[in-house]
Amino acid sequence: MKLYGYFRSSTSYRVRIALNLKGLPYEQVPVHLVKDGGQHLTEAYRAINPAAAVPSLVLADGTVLTQSLAICDYLDDVCPQPPLLPSDPLGRARVRAFAQGIACDIHPVDNLRVLKYLGGPLGHDEETRTIWYRHWVTEGFRALEAMVAGNPSTGRYVHGDVPTLADVCLVPQMYNARRFNVDLTPYPTLCRLDQAARAIPAFAAAAPEQQPDAA
Repeated sequence: MKLYGYFRSSTSYRVRIALNLKGLPYEQVPVHLVKDGGQHLTEAYRAINPAAAVPSLVLADGTVLTQSLAICDYLDDVCPQPPLLPSDPLGRARVRAFAQGIACDIHPVDNLRVLKYLGGPLGHDEETRTIWYRHWVTEGFRALEAMVAGNPSTGRYVHGDVPTLADVCLVPQMYNARRFNVDLTPYPTLCRLDQAARAIPAFAAAAPEQQPDAA
Protein backbone atom coordinates (compact mmCIF):
# COMPACT_ATOMS: atom_id res chain seq x y z
CA MET A 1 0.00 0.00 0.00
CA LYS A 2 1.04 3.57 -0.64
CA LEU A 3 -0.07 6.40 1.63
CA TYR A 4 -0.03 9.81 0.01
CA GLY A 5 0.01 12.36 2.80
CA TYR A 6 1.62 15.31 4.51
CA PHE A 7 3.46 15.02 7.79
CA ARG A 8 1.48 17.80 9.51
CA SER A 9 -1.90 16.85 8.05
CA SER A 10 -4.11 15.65 10.89
CA THR A 11 -6.07 13.46 8.49
CA SER A 12 -2.87 11.79 7.25
CA TYR A 13 -1.79 11.46 10.89
CA ARG A 14 -5.03 9.56 11.68
CA VAL A 15 -4.43 7.03 8.93
CA ARG A 16 -0.79 6.54 9.92
CA ILE A 17 -1.94 5.73 13.45
CA ALA A 18 -4.58 3.29 12.21
CA LEU A 19 -2.12 1.51 9.89
CA ASN A 20 0.41 1.27 12.70
CA LEU A 21 -2.14 -0.08 15.17
CA LYS A 22 -3.08 -2.75 12.66
CA GLY A 23 0.56 -3.57 12.00
CA LEU A 24 0.08 -3.05 8.26
CA PRO A 25 3.13 -2.13 6.16
CA TYR A 26 2.85 0.87 3.85
CA GLU A 27 5.01 3.14 1.77
CA GLN A 28 4.73 6.86 2.37
CA VAL A 29 4.57 9.22 -0.59
CA PRO A 30 4.90 12.82 0.65
CA VAL A 31 2.55 15.43 -0.78
CA HIS A 32 3.65 18.81 0.54
CA LEU A 33 0.71 21.12 1.05
CA VAL A 34 2.79 24.31 0.99
CA LYS A 35 5.82 23.80 -1.27
CA ASP A 36 5.51 24.50 -5.00
CA GLY A 37 2.21 26.24 -4.42
CA GLY A 38 0.81 23.06 -2.91
CA GLN A 39 1.77 19.72 -4.43
CA HIS A 40 -1.76 18.42 -3.80
CA LEU A 41 -3.01 20.88 -6.44
CA THR A 42 -0.97 19.42 -9.30
CA GLU A 43 -2.64 17.58 -12.13
CA ALA A 44 -0.58 14.50 -11.30
CA TYR A 45 -1.97 14.34 -7.78
CA ARG A 46 -5.51 15.25 -8.87
CA ALA A 47 -5.38 12.16 -11.08
CA ILE A 48 -5.01 10.15 -7.87
CA ASN A 49 -7.45 12.16 -5.76
CA PRO A 50 -9.73 14.57 -7.65
CA ALA A 51 -10.51 16.38 -4.39
CA ALA A 52 -6.85 17.44 -4.20
CA ALA A 53 -6.76 16.45 -0.55
CA VAL A 54 -4.72 14.14 1.63
CA PRO A 55 -4.59 11.37 2.57
CA SER A 56 -5.00 8.93 -0.29
CA LEU A 57 -4.35 5.25 0.28
CA VAL A 58 -3.52 3.30 -2.86
CA LEU A 59 -4.03 -0.44 -2.51
CA ALA A 60 -1.91 -3.12 -4.16
CA ASP A 61 -4.39 -3.44 -7.04
CA GLY A 62 -4.35 0.32 -7.68
CA THR A 63 -7.65 1.10 -5.97
CA VAL A 64 -7.55 4.54 -4.35
CA LEU A 65 -9.21 5.19 -1.02
CA THR A 66 -9.79 8.72 0.25
CA GLN A 67 -11.23 10.42 3.36
CA SER A 68 -9.47 9.40 6.57
CA LEU A 69 -12.48 7.99 8.41
CA ALA A 70 -13.52 5.95 5.37
CA ILE A 71 -9.98 4.60 5.13
CA CYS A 72 -10.04 3.69 8.82
CA ASP A 73 -13.36 1.90 8.33
CA TYR A 74 -11.87 -0.04 5.42
CA LEU A 75 -8.83 -1.03 7.47
CA ASP A 76 -11.09 -2.22 10.27
CA ASP A 77 -13.10 -4.31 7.81
CA VAL A 78 -10.14 -6.01 6.15
CA CYS A 79 -7.99 -6.27 9.28
CA PRO A 80 -10.38 -6.61 12.24
CA GLN A 81 -7.68 -6.99 14.90
CA PRO A 82 -7.12 -4.92 16.86
CA PRO A 83 -10.52 -3.27 16.35
CA LEU A 84 -10.89 0.50 16.09
CA LEU A 85 -14.48 0.34 17.37
CA PRO A 86 -16.02 -1.33 20.43
CA SER A 87 -18.09 -4.46 19.92
CA ASP A 88 -21.31 -3.11 21.46
CA PRO A 89 -23.66 -0.74 19.57
CA LEU A 90 -23.70 1.95 22.27
CA GLY A 91 -19.94 1.92 22.53
CA ARG A 92 -19.56 2.17 18.77
CA ALA A 93 -21.97 5.10 18.68
CA ARG A 94 -20.06 6.89 21.45
CA VAL A 95 -16.70 6.43 19.75
CA ARG A 96 -18.08 7.53 16.39
CA ALA A 97 -19.71 10.60 17.93
CA PHE A 98 -16.42 11.63 19.52
CA ALA A 99 -14.42 10.99 16.33
CA GLN A 100 -16.93 12.87 14.20
CA GLY A 101 -16.92 15.76 16.66
CA ILE A 102 -13.34 16.26 15.50
CA ALA A 103 -13.53 15.11 11.89
CA CYS A 104 -16.84 16.81 11.05
CA ASP A 105 -17.07 19.80 13.42
CA ILE A 106 -13.55 21.02 14.24
CA HIS A 107 -11.31 20.00 11.36
CA PRO A 108 -13.34 21.17 8.33
CA VAL A 109 -13.40 24.83 9.40
CA ASP A 110 -9.78 24.88 10.58
CA ASN A 111 -7.86 23.03 7.89
CA LEU A 112 -5.17 24.61 5.74
CA ARG A 113 -7.32 25.42 2.72
CA VAL A 114 -9.83 27.31 4.86
CA LEU A 115 -7.09 29.28 6.62
CA LYS A 116 -5.49 30.08 3.24
CA TYR A 117 -8.82 31.28 1.87
CA LEU A 118 -9.34 33.49 4.89
CA GLY A 119 -5.91 35.03 4.32
CA GLY A 120 -6.04 35.19 0.53
CA PRO A 121 -9.36 36.10 -1.14
CA LEU A 122 -10.89 37.34 2.12
CA GLY A 123 -7.84 39.33 3.14
CA HIS A 124 -7.67 38.50 6.84
CA ASP A 125 -4.28 38.82 8.55
CA GLU A 126 -2.52 36.05 10.43
CA GLU A 127 -3.75 37.21 13.82
CA THR A 128 -7.38 37.09 12.67
CA ARG A 129 -6.89 33.63 11.16
CA THR A 130 -5.39 32.41 14.43
CA ILE A 131 -8.34 33.81 16.37
CA TRP A 132 -10.66 31.96 13.98
CA TYR A 133 -8.72 28.72 14.44
CA ARG A 134 -8.66 28.90 18.22
CA HIS A 135 -12.36 29.77 18.43
CA TRP A 136 -13.50 26.64 16.61
CA VAL A 137 -11.03 24.38 18.42
CA THR A 138 -12.15 25.62 21.81
CA GLU A 139 -15.82 25.28 20.85
CA GLY A 140 -15.21 21.70 19.80
CA PHE A 141 -12.96 20.80 22.71
CA ARG A 142 -15.50 22.15 25.19
CA ALA A 143 -18.03 19.65 23.88
CA LEU A 144 -15.54 16.78 23.74
CA GLU A 145 -14.33 17.42 27.28
CA ALA A 146 -17.94 17.26 28.48
CA MET A 147 -18.36 13.93 26.68
CA VAL A 148 -15.47 12.25 28.46
CA ALA A 149 -15.05 13.98 31.83
CA GLY A 150 -16.62 11.86 34.55
CA ASN A 151 -18.16 9.47 32.03
CA PRO A 152 -17.97 5.86 33.30
CA SER A 153 -17.13 4.69 29.77
CA THR A 154 -13.99 6.81 29.74
CA GLY A 155 -10.96 4.81 30.81
CA ARG A 156 -7.28 5.08 30.15
CA TYR A 157 -8.33 6.10 26.65
CA VAL A 158 -11.43 7.83 25.31
CA HIS A 159 -13.49 4.65 25.52
CA GLY A 160 -12.26 2.10 28.01
CA ASP A 161 -8.72 0.85 28.25
CA VAL A 162 -8.10 0.06 24.59
CA PRO A 163 -7.42 2.78 21.99
CA THR A 164 -10.17 3.31 19.45
CA LEU A 165 -11.01 5.52 16.50
CA ALA A 166 -11.75 8.26 19.03
CA ASP A 167 -8.10 8.34 20.13
CA VAL A 168 -6.98 8.08 16.51
CA CYS A 169 -8.78 11.37 15.88
CA LEU A 170 -8.01 13.05 19.21
CA VAL A 171 -4.21 12.89 19.12
CA PRO A 172 -3.74 14.67 15.75
CA GLN A 173 -6.22 17.38 16.73
CA MET A 174 -4.42 17.96 20.02
CA TYR A 175 -1.14 18.20 18.09
CA ASN A 176 -2.60 20.90 15.87
CA ALA A 177 -4.06 22.76 18.85
CA ARG A 178 -0.62 22.91 20.45
CA ARG A 179 0.87 24.20 17.19
CA PHE A 180 -1.54 27.12 17.33
CA ASN A 181 -0.90 27.67 21.05
CA VAL A 182 -4.47 26.90 22.07
CA ASP A 183 -4.86 27.02 25.86
CA LEU A 184 -5.57 23.41 26.79
CA THR A 185 -5.89 23.87 30.54
CA PRO A 186 -9.72 23.87 30.39
CA TYR A 187 -9.61 20.34 28.97
CA PRO A 188 -7.76 18.20 31.54
CA THR A 189 -9.44 14.97 30.51
CA LEU A 190 -8.57 15.44 26.85
CA CYS A 191 -4.98 16.20 27.86
CA ARG A 192 -4.78 13.04 29.96
CA LEU A 193 -6.23 10.88 27.19
CA ASP A 194 -3.95 12.42 24.58
CA GLN A 195 -0.88 11.80 26.73
CA ALA A 196 -1.84 8.17 27.30
CA ALA A 197 -2.41 7.51 23.61
CA ARG A 198 0.81 9.19 22.49
CA ALA A 199 2.74 6.80 24.74
CA ILE A 200 1.60 3.86 22.57
CA PRO A 201 4.32 2.96 20.03
CA ALA A 202 1.87 2.97 17.10
CA PHE A 203 0.88 6.54 17.93
CA ALA A 204 4.43 7.68 18.64
CA ALA A 205 5.68 6.34 15.29
CA ALA A 206 2.90 8.22 13.48
CA ALA A 207 3.84 11.59 14.99
CA PRO A 208 4.60 14.33 12.44
CA GLU A 209 8.19 14.79 13.55
CA GLN A 210 8.86 11.10 12.87
CA GLN A 211 7.83 11.25 9.22
CA PRO A 212 10.27 11.25 6.27
CA ASP A 213 8.92 14.57 4.98
CA ALA A 214 9.12 16.37 8.33
CA ALA A 215 10.74 19.74 7.88
